[in-house]
Amino acid sequence: MVSFTEAIAPFSLAFLAILIVLSFFVNTSNSGQEIISQEINKKSFVFGGLLFIVLLTVFHVLPVSTGILVIIFALLFDRKALYVDYALLFSFFFFFGVAENMKLILASEINYSGHIFLFSALASQVMSNVPATLLFAKFTTNWEALLWGVNAGGFGNLFGSLANLIAYKIYVTNEATNNILMFTAQFLIVGYIAFFLSIGLYFFLY
Repeated sequence: MVSFTEAIAPFSLAFLAILIVLSFFVNTSNSGQEIISQEINKKSFVFGGLLFIVLLTVFHVLPVSTGILVIIFALLFDRKALYVDYALLFSFFFFFGVAENMKLILASEINYSGHIFLFSALASQVMSNVPATLLFAKFTTNWEALLWGVNAGGFGNLFGSLANLIAYKIYVTNEATNNILMFTAQFLIVGYIAFFLSIGLYFFLY
């Protein structure tokens, strides 16, 4: 964990600094409405516990079958939790399918760290960075270059990261949204500026 944190720290700290600086130039509006405090729903503690179970399952501390507890809880006590964006979910599975096919096409191991970084960053632009991670992990033991590559690949276009797609869909479906084209253009411009900055930062440091 220490080695992992040390490897990605320059990337994270550099973009955290950029984010802090840019936040001073963002115009915000306050409607003047009084903010009404709300009590925390006690069910949220249960959700927190279920999230902890899922994380332990992901890290193989608990068996995969333990994850069925989340589905059972949703079926019995919170059916609305099952109303997820299945189109978004299936698109993510599609990206994993692309990654699996690419794995079969690429037969040789990739050794040069610069290639790992660039290939994983560019692949993230078409299949999202999580499937790209699983794809290139099959061909290299250079996890530092892969880690930087897929994090850089999270920038750029909407497909760079599933988080991009989720945030974008939340924005465009909001009733207060009035200029989707302008937002999309700004999103892509800022995304690719960050993408190329991350590439420059990697080759500057490594």
